[in-house]
Amino acid sequence: MKVILVNGSPKEKGCTYTALCEVEKALKANGCQTEIFWIGKEPVAGCIGCNACSKIGKCFRNDCVNDFVEKAKGADGFVFGSPVHYAAASGALTSFMDRVFYSGKQNLISKPAACVVSCRRGGASAAFDQLNKYFTISCMPIVSSQYWNQVHGNSPEEVIKDEEGLQTMRTLGNNIAWLLKCIEEGKKAGVVFPATETPIKTNFIR
Repeated sequence: MKVILVNGSPKEKGCTYTALCEVEKALKANGCQTEIFWIGKEPVAGCIGCNACSKIGKCFRNDCVNDFVEKAKGADGFVFGSPVHYAAASGALTSFMDRVFYSGKQNLISKPAACVVSCRRGGASAAFDQLNKYFTISCMPIVSSQYWNQVHGNSPEEVIKDEEGLQTMRTLGNNIAWLLKCIEEGKKAGVVFPATETPIKTNFIR
């Protein structure tokens, strides 16, 4: 079982990374393989809706998005982490996830996912809700914890002092591992993911 944890902060070893590391510890303690995928600090272009990915099998921009989508093939679960910028996920992670889920959804469907957010003070629940919407539109089971998946602090040192936040991260890691084990046992017993219907698109203006 492998889980990829995405660091959507421009800071490679900042507060978001600190939160993800706490989730990672719990995952490893449960026998899961992990990888922290940093999207980097270079600008990430947003999706332009050109549909080139449907023709060539990947986004036409050759950057971290295609790297992640390729890695996602071999992953069993995901955690997307973001700092809170203006009560929302970071602009870079938002652009990243727009393109990942548009071009690489086939590598994500049916795989459990969760998000974690890091903020100095407020806006965490709004960013948390924003990120969860990517999963609910992609047939991905959302893994919960004992509280909303957030940590508080203006530096990694302050995040470490957020005992409740770190406990929430550890509980999340344990819950992800538990669900992955349940899915694995289900597969052994012959339980398969439900067949999907051909998507129906209804326009409201006719």
